[in-house]
Amino acid sequence: MIKSDKTIIKHIPDFLDYCEVEKGLSDKTQENYKRYLQKFINWLKSAKKEALLPHELTADDIWVYRLYLSRYKDEKGHSLKKVTQNYYLIALRSLLGYFTAKDIVSLPADKIALPKALESEKTIKFLNLEQVEKLLLAPDTKLPQGIRDRVILESLFSTGLRVAELVALNREQFVNIKNKKDLELSIIGKGSHPRTVYFSERALSWIKKYLETRQDKEKALFIHFRAKKGVEGRLIPRSIERIIKKYAILAGVPIFTTPHTLRHSYATDLLNQGVDLRTIQEFLGHRSITSTQIYTHVTNKRLRDIHRQFHSGKNLKT
Repeated sequence: MIKSDKTIIKHIPDFLDYCEVEKGLSDKTQENYKRYLQKFINWLKSAKKEALLPHELTADDIWVYRLYLSRYKDEKGHSLKKVTQNYYLIALRSLLGYFTAKDIVSLPADKIALPKALESEKTIKFLNLEQVEKLLLAPDTKLPQGIRDRVILESLFSTGLRVAELVALNREQFVNIKNKKDLELSIIGKGSHPRTVYFSERALSWIKKYLETRQDKEKALFIHFRAKKGVEGRLIPRSIERIIKKYAILAGVPIFTTPHTLRHSYATDLLNQGVDLRTIQEFLGHRSITSTQIYTHVTNKRLRDIHRQFHSGKNLKT
């Protein structure tokens, strides 16, 4: 082990390169780490510790940083949720893990214990089938843009795709769908891990209609219609989020609706139909079953209802 003479702040770009090259983390994960570690940099500067070296970081420093996160308020006076504080601490733990991997003397990563997030903050938000139907029917499909938006909604609900996975789709992946009723498509998901997603007959029929409206030569499946000549017109995740929000308002479904809400709705619907968590894990591309267990609220409720309906104890004499 060596004592580095480079400050913690100056090590962070090297850590991000390590995340890309050696850990194989996605661009989005790297962006998140960079953003979360910026908060730590801000604290170091406010505490006049920007010259701190890795081996000089102490457990007391971590405690003071945790207090900083706990008491932090933005310009609107809003505090950080417990789960958000966890993200900042996870990023810092990963940085300490990097020091260990590179034989740089530092505080061990396991010295940063993670608090349990509040149960209320773990609750996922999803739409029931009636709400999903209202959302899917909201676009005006007399217009090319409305057909595109209908395809976006149908695809998200049919596949459970993450928004970044959705915008990465290309037209060439759908060239041979004319006589198909449904489609299995291999994609590269989060963390560069491949998986198969499934487009239903319903979703595929709308994709066919959408592709018939396309007279351009754009590579992307989903494009905006005001692209400047010579500039790729591929929709970005933020554009998809705005589209979903627009139709959530038009359809009168909860304002919290986002692309990820449709992913949650997809998983929730499958669980309600009796699909087990392990299978849902594969559909969603979760690396760990722990990530899929956020949906146990569905299975717990279904089991409770089955128990109430069928358990014979209610027929025994009291």
